[in-house]
Amino acid sequence: MTKTKKITNRDVVLLTARNLFLTQGYLATSMDEIVITSKVSKTNIYYYFKSKEELLAAILDQLIGAYTRQMQEIAARSDLPVQERFDLFLQSMAGPETSFLAGCPFLTLYTQMPQEADELRRKVGLFFQEQMRLVEDLLLEGVRKGEFSPTLSTKAVAGLIVSTLEGALFLQHANQDPALLVQTLTTLAHLLK
Repeated sequence: MTKTKKITNRDVVLLTARNLFLTQGYLATSMDEIVITSKVSKTNIYYYFKSKEELLAAILDQLIGAYTRQMQEIAARSDLPVQERFDLFLQSMAGPETSFLAGCPFLTLYTQMPQEADELRRKVGLFFQEQMRLVEDLLLEGVRKGEFSPTLSTKAVAGLIVSTLEGALFLQHANQDPALLVQTLTTLAHLLK
């Protein structure tokens, strides 16, 4: 028998705030709007989160955890050739959601963070460093297995891939052109062959 986790008010607030922050912006979302949309009392929200910034930190931690777990699971799939894992990795980094203000949830939240939110900015930076490390590790494995060129500068290419993907997510959103991301993913995959 599978035990289902009861959805708490905290969960409802996190989901509601995440959706509002990512679709209309952190700065444009008030705590009152979160109260109205979530149907959770302001007192209850402030019991879990002392400030809007603390709520943002919890959302960021959830997103980082989910994306990182997904990337690590793909990287660990040794039953697949590196190229296939790399393709899955790129698709996963691109994510299924395209309605975020800046295309990417991390870029959306980062650009809206308060200037004094140094710890949150650092978390986003560390997340992208980890993504580049995972991409570099995949590239190194591909070079070792002969799937990628032995002259591939894996560290530089990993940075190029992550930054290109982030740029494509933004441009796809800004231009309302979903084909842009597909073309970028296809091009990145072909460049490595």
